[in-house]
Amino acid sequence: MSRTMTSIGEAAPERSATNDAAADVLRGHVRDIQDWPQPGVVFKDITPLLSSPAAFGVVIGAFADVARERGATTIAGIEARGFLLAAPVADRVGARLVPIRKKGKLPGPTRGATYDLEYGTATIEIHADAVGPGERVLLIDDVLATGGTAAAAHGLLADAGADVVGLAVLMELSFLAGRERLGAVDIVTLLTI
Repeated sequence: MSRTMTSIGEAAPERSATNDAAADVLRGHVRDIQDWPQPGVVFKDITPLLSSPAAFGVVIGAFADVARERGATTIAGIEARGFLLAAPVADRVGARLVPIRKKGKLPGPTRGATYDLEYGTATIEIHADAVGPGERVLLIDDVLATGGTAAAAHGLLADAGADVVGLAVLMELSFLAGRERLGAVDIVTLLTI
């Protein structure tokens, strides 16, 4: 897969009027919460976006376009805010939905991927039969920060045999360099901060 940058003010070939409209919507529907969940952190709160059916519809439409363009048959959402985005995209394009959850949250047999945190590790899981060889999966999350969770999710799906056709995120915090951690993963971001 090719790495392409789609950020504000950049005229990348796949950037569409829909993506530009979604970026404009995000600018007006994401608020900063200082020092949450801990001092020094500026949390990107998407609840204003979720509270506006029109704004949310624009964003879901942009992600649905990405899913269609890449021929995705499955949409995978990363816990927890990724679920809020992935489910309506899957519904809109008629694709399957796969939740990627924290360890121990899914019943039955699972497969997992462990990744490093600043202090320790974390594990995410999918059901053992969630995806199969050749399945075309679009991975969705709200924010790309350091890239640890996204890289683990991508690896988890790929190890299960899926063809991960890209990662779509609302916002990319470019100063945290998560894109670099993801290597050749095709990333579509609606808003780069």
